[in-house]
Amino acid sequence: MASRAYRGAVLFDAAGTLIELIEPVGETYARVAREFGVVQNADRLDIAFRHVFAHAPAMAFPEVAATEVPTHERAWWHRCVQETFASCQTDGETEDRFSTQQSFEHFFAALFAAMGDASAWRVVEGAFDVLRELRGSGFGIAIVSNFDFRLPALLDALQIAPLIDVLVLPSDVGAAKPDPALFERAIARLGVAPGNSVVVGDHPEQDIAAARNAGLRAVDVGSLATLGDLMKIIEEFGLH
Repeated sequence: MASRAYRGAVLFDAAGTLIELIEPVGETYARVAREFGVVQNADRLDIAFRHVFAHAPAMAFPEVAATEVPTHERAWWHRCVQETFASCQTDGETEDRFSTQQSFEHFFAALFAAMGDASAWRVVEGAFDVLRELRGSGFGIAIVSNFDFRLPALLDALQIAPLIDVLVLPSDVGAAKPDPALFERAIARLGVAPGNSVVVGDHPEQDIAAARNAGLRAVDVGSLATLGDLMKIIEEFGLH
């Protein structure tokens, strides 16, 4: 539970809202794969990944002990990456596939480390200013994300963590967005009612629709010219 009274709560998604990858997923996958002798088209990988990711089951493990969740999250990503490359392989080609399962395992370990490193990410333009302005105006700030166990270290390395009051991940509630449990956990910890809370995100279902269905207001970050425009919209909501 929060130790102070907040004027309202602003709950941010992470990837695609406050932070973003420096290069497309397909570019990173192709670049790391080349280090292991596998040549794949970055655009094809990007399209394949988006399809696999969109149809993957929720990365939530309610029956798993907290200490085991990272292992299951890593395995979830392993399946996604494996399916992404499998869908890009062509008959008769040898350079587009890993020679052995062990080769793929070494590749995946390198890729998983690369995607979880702060050097692969950047803070969205205007994010620091908005977070500081919200904090100075008396709002509680949370990140509510479907990211995995690597996010806290990323936020630390990108220097966002000191500006966040609460972080809620699927591992905290055994569910993933659009399940309202993540939003409910965040506002409960901040001590703010749903009607006095705003979700800012980029996903139509997991962020925008899910927030509204849970009784929270929502802002699609894609509707903003820059993240710096957010404060004006939040002020127009008249939170108190």
